[in-house]
Amino acid sequence: MFRYGIKEGHCKTDPARDLVGAIPPAQTTHFASITESTKVGEMLRAFDGFTGTFPVLCALRLAPLLFVRPGELRQAQWSQFDLDKCEWCYLVTKTGTEHLVPLSTQSVAILRELHALSGAGRYVFPGARDRKRPMSEAAINAALRRLGHDTRTEITGHGFRAMARTILHEELEQKPEVIEHQLAHTVPDNLGTAYNRTKFIEERRVMMQKWADYLDRLRLGARVIRIGSGRPAT
Repeated sequence: MFRYGIKEGHCKTDPARDLVGAIPPAQTTHFASITESTKVGEMLRAFDGFTGTFPVLCALRLAPLLFVRPGELRQAQWSQFDLDKCEWCYLVTKTGTEHLVPLSTQSVAILRELHALSGAGRYVFPGARDRKRPMSEAAINAALRRLGHDTRTEITGHGFRAMARTILHEELEQKPEVIEHQLAHTVPDNLGTAYNRTKFIEERRVMMQKWADYLDRLRLGARVIRIGSGRPAT
């Protein structure tokens, strides 16, 4: 803008030039994640041995299935869910947009079981001390540590997003644009639309069910064949 002003004779100098390098670039945070199928299966089987509260156990099981941001999961409210339609719709605070999560049959089963316990309240995952508040933001990571995982180097609650993104693309050969929409990432299209909660919705429904079925096979220790490879994934 200032350079344009100099060109047009409106100003003599560009004060913004002196600010170059003064503001450090934004740092990208990489969260610890597991993407090797055998280790994913081991982790999922370990969930069955969790001895904490039932809401935290359900959150632990849903985290890899839904791969939403940890804060969005722990603050989930029953009013946002339509279990008959297998949908969860909520507002993403980071972007201010509505996000639609198609629910697999496995996710619905977990939620229905949890509804019997917390369905009368506001939050899907109520706090242990105060049921009128959501569970602690540290609950998922604390549960992972309790199961023996190092949340600095192995897996974190946020790491389930990277896990899903990597495996869906590399193992299940899902389209990147479909994955990114399910992650609620803003991906501008040819019309300039950054995010549309219903875009690719049918493909996303199919993808979420394939993902849940894939995780089931890993949890049960089944041999998983890479699509198009004809050989088991390692």
